[in-house]
Amino acid sequence: QVQLVESGGGLVQPGGSLRLSCAASGSNFRFVAMAWYRQAPGKQRELVAAITSAGSSNYADSVKGRFSISRDNAKNTVYLQMNSLKPEDTAVYYCKVSIIRDYWGQGTQVTVSS
Repeated sequence: QVQLVESGGGLVQPGGSLRLSCAASGSNFRFVAMAWYRQAPGKQRELVAAITSAGSSNYADSVKGRFSISRDNAKNTVYLQMNSLKPEDTAVYYCKVSIIRDYWGQGTQVTVSS
């Protein structure tokens, strides 16, 4: 059974940084694309960043140049390094993989506020 567990969220001041982690288990993720999404209150869930099995990545325009996605296949873990955080980055951040169907983690709250 595929399980995804996010961690690393918290409260940070504008301009600060956080690093999110998503540990995956229950399958071989080496050949699977992984992604981070976020959902702010009253808004739809949106793609933040994705990374292919080969390491190619893409980002939402709103986070380009500030966020960086990476993966460690030996640890079945995907990371999201978030720098220069803004209040509008406040959301619950979710990890997703697609293996026949979509699997989601439980989410981790990121709050950017002074």
